[in-house]
Amino acid sequence: MTSASDTSHHPSLGSGITALHAKWGWIVALGVVYLVAGFVALGSMVMATVASVIVVGAMMIVAGVTEIIGAFQMKSWGKFLIWALLGVLYVVAGFLTFENPLFAAVLLTLFLGASLLASGAVRLFLAFSMKRESPWVWVALSAVITLLLGLLILARWPVNSVYILGLFLGIDLIMAGAGWVSLGFSLRRRHTSTHFSWNVSRDSRSG
Repeated sequence: MTSASDTSHHPSLGSGITALHAKWGWIVALGVVYLVAGFVALGSMVMATVASVIVVGAMMIVAGVTEIIGAFQMKSWGKFLIWALLGVLYVVAGFLTFENPLFAAVLLTLFLGASLLASGAVRLFLAFSMKRESPWVWVALSAVITLLLGLLILARWPVNSVYILGLFLGIDLIMAGAGWVSLGFSLRRRHTSTHFSWNVSRDSRSG
C-alpha cells in the first residue's frame, strides 16, 4: 500500500532526475576538464607526481588533526595517548611530505608496488580456490595483470618514483573524464527522448 509520504517523494525524485538531464552540458564540461587535466598530467608526469604527493600530504594532515580531535573524546588516558600519538604522527608525516615531496614519492611508489603485488597474489589464490563453473579465469587474469604491474614498479624502483604516481594520476583523471562525458551524453539522449515524447503527447492531446 502506498503511503502519502511515498507519493510526496516521487515528484521531487522525478524533478531531480529531470533537472539532472537538463544539466547534461555541465557534466560533459566537467568530463572534458578531467580529460584535459589527465593529458596534462601525462605530459608532465614529474609535476603530476609532486602534486599527487602534496595531496596525500594534505590528506594526512587532515586525518591527523581529526585523530587528535577524536582523542579528546576517549574516556581513558591509554586510548587518549594512542589516538593523540597517531594523530601527531600523521600531521608530522604530512608536513614532511610537503618538505620533501620527491622522497615521499619514493616511499609511496614502493608502497604502491608492494600493495599491487600483495593484491595480485591474494586474488590469484582466490581465483584458484573458486569453483570451476565460476568465472575464475577472468579473476586469475586480472590477478596476473596486477602482479605484473606490481613487479614492473618494484623492478624499476626507485628510478621510476619520479613519474609512476603522476602516470597513475593521469590515467585515473582520463578514465574519470571519459566516464563523466559518457554520462553527460547519455543524459542528453534521455533528455531529448523525453522532450520529444512530451511534445508528441501534447500534440496528440491538442489534436
